Amino acid sequence: MKPKVIGIIPARYASTRLPGKALRLILGKPMVQRVLERCRSARNLDSVWVATDDERIAQAVVAVGGRAIMTSPSHPSGTDRLAEAVTKLEADIVVNLQGDQPFLDAEMIEEAVQPLLDDPGLPMATLMHPVARPEDFANPSVVKVVVDRAGNALYFSRSLIPYPRQEVPHRVFEHVGLYVYRRDFLLTLAGLAPTPLEQIESLEQLRVLEHGYKLRVVETRARDHEFTGFSVDTAEDVGRAEQMLRERGLS
Repeated sequence: MKPKVIGIIPARYASTRLPGKALRLILGKPMVQRVLERCRSARNLDSVWVATDDERIAQAVVAVGGRAIMTSPSHPSGTDRLAEAVTKLEADIVVNLQGDQPFLDAEMIEEAVQPLLDDPGLPMATLMHPVARPEDFANPSVVKVVVDRAGNALYFSRSLIPYPRQEVPHRVFEHVGLYVYRRDFLLTLAGLAPTPLEQIESLEQLRVLEHGYKLRVVETRARDHEFTGFSVDTAEDVGRAEQMLRERGLS
């Protein structure tokens, strides 16, 4: 029987840099609505939910025909909010859809889900794309990833990996923070204590590797990474998001 695949958008109201950002208007639409509209077109998602701690966000979601589920306001991360939400929903595979990325390409969701449909033993998958700008090699905000020959993650870092000690032709890949989990593995992961490398790099995905689990990393075919991977974290980002929509003739 085909696994049931659901997407969940964690959307809390509190935000250090931009409180209530899920409801911030981007050319007249709340950001959470834009995320929903993008995700709904993914062909291998059976449903999409917004997991929130705030009735205002839930009401905005329902107003545009979406589905919302209430979760605790005390979760330290989106993964924990996701884990609570799946205890109330039927699903075999769960996609963590970033609530601050309003221009996500639905093709990327399909690419990240497919490995778990193909391999029943795989617990988790994510995405990567080549780093295009040389200045991003040393940018700690651009998270890099290296994989083995099967496409499983070896390591994620804010530093440059691999380091070019010898002049060997190679590409550097940026991690795209879209995660797909088997339901049971998500609940297991949420119960694991933070690990040393995770804390050093401040990268939650390292917890998966440090506990010895496989994490498949797919190179996305989607292009225009500046647009599809854009995250809204500040008021200035809202203005830039609107500018990018106008530049691409979108509304």
